[in-house]
Amino acid sequence: MIIMEDQIGRSRTIGHLKGGNGGPTMIFFGGIHGNEPSGEQAIQEVFKGIAENGISVNGNIYGIRGNVAALVAGKRFLDRDLNRLWTDEKIEKIKAKAENELLNEDKELLSIHQILSDILKTESGPYYFIDFHTTSSKTLPFITINDALINRKFSKLFPVPIILGIEEYLEGPLLSYINERGYLSVGFESGQHTEREAVDNSVAFMWLALAYGGALKSADIVGFEGYYRQLKNSAKENASFFEIIYRHPIESGEKFQMQPGFQSFDIVNKGKVLAEHNDKAVLAQQKSSIFMPLYQSQGEDGFFLIRKTPKFALWLSVLLRKIRMPALLPILPGVSWADKKNGTLLVNERTARFMAKPLFHLLGYRNRVINKSEILMTSREATAKNSMYNGTWWYRNKKSV
Repeated sequence: MIIMEDQIGRSRTIGHLKGGNGGPTMIFFGGIHGNEPSGEQAIQEVFKGIAENGISVNGNIYGIRGNVAALVAGKRFLDRDLNRLWTDEKIEKIKAKAENELLNEDKELLSIHQILSDILKTESGPYYFIDFHTTSSKTLPFITINDALINRKFSKLFPVPIILGIEEYLEGPLLSYINERGYLSVGFESGQHTEREAVDNSVAFMWLALAYGGALKSADIVGFEGYYRQLKNSAKENASFFEIIYRHPIESGEKFQMQPGFQSFDIVNKGKVLAEHNDKAVLAQQKSSIFMPLYQSQGEDGFFLIRKTPKFALWLSVLLRKIRMPALLPILPGVSWADKKNGTLLVNERTARFMAKPLFHLLGYRNRVINKSEILMTSREATAKNSMYNGTWWYRNKKSV
C-alpha cells in the first residue's frame, strides 16, 4: 500500500509503504525546520522511485513532514524551534494547554507525537528513525547521533563523517527523544539549504538506509553502488568520527554575525576570529574544526567546534561498555544513581573534574544538567533496545564500532 503526495496534498504524511510481515519499520522525517525542504523532496523522490519501479517492500516505510506550516512559509519556524521541544517536561506542558493557547509548533509537535505513538503501537520493529536536515553554510554531508552503540554501528555503514555528542549541547531534538526510548535514530545533514546536491545526497542516503535496514533489497535498487559513491565523493572520502567540544549559544535578541566564508569541517587555529557577538569578537579557544556556522537569521547555535575522535578511543569505549564497566561508576566517591533504570548518574563536580569528561564519554555518559556542585550524566546505552537489533547483519558485524 502506498499513499503518495499527489493524493493527499501537503499533509503530515508524505507516504506509507506496507510490505510483508516481519520486516523493519523505517521512519524518515523531512522539514522539521521549515527552511530545510531538501529532505522532504528527497523522501518524495524515493517513494516515487519505489512505486514506478515496482520494488517489493519488506516491513513498513513511512515518510513524515515535520513543521508543515513553516515549510509552506519557508521559515525555520513560526513561533519557536520545533526541534527543541522534545523533552518529556515540555511535551506534558504542551498537552496541558487549552486549544486557544497552542502555538504553531505546539500543534505540529502534538500531530507528530500522535503519529509516532500510533506507529509504535501498530507496527513491529526493529524501528529506524532518520531525520533529514541541511545547514546554512556549505558543508560535507554528515551524520549526527546520540552516542549509543546501535547508532554508531548503523551510521558506520555510510561513507560520511559521524558527529558524536550533540545531545550534550542541545535540549529537545526529536531524535534525542526517540533515542531515549531505546530506538535507533540518526540525523543526516545533506548539504546547504538551497543546493540540489543536498537533495541528491538525501536521496542517496535514503536508498542506502532502506537496503541496510532490510526494507528493500539492494539488488532491486537501480544504481545502488552509485549512491554509495555519490556520498563518498560528496564527503571527500571523510568517514571519520568527530566529537563536539564547544557550542556558541545565542540568546533571543542578541546580535550575532558569523565571519564570512566558513564551511563545516574547516580547520581553525587558536585565536582565529570566528564571529562577532554583541559587538565583541569571538575567537577560537583552541585548534579545532568549525561545525555548522550560522548564516541565517533564525537559530540558537552560532557555531560548534569539533575534533576527530581517535580510533583507539572508539574501540576502547566499545570494550568498556560491553564488559559493563559503567555499572561500577557508583562505587566511586561523589557518584550515585539519580535514575538507575534510565542510566542517569549524579556526579559531584569535584569528582567530574578529577575524572575528566572524556572518561565519562568513553563509558557512554553525557552531561545534561549542570549546577554549582553537581552534574547530571545520562547514558544512552542504559535504555538502548539492543535486543531489537541484535538479529540484524550490521549489528552483528564485528568490524563496525
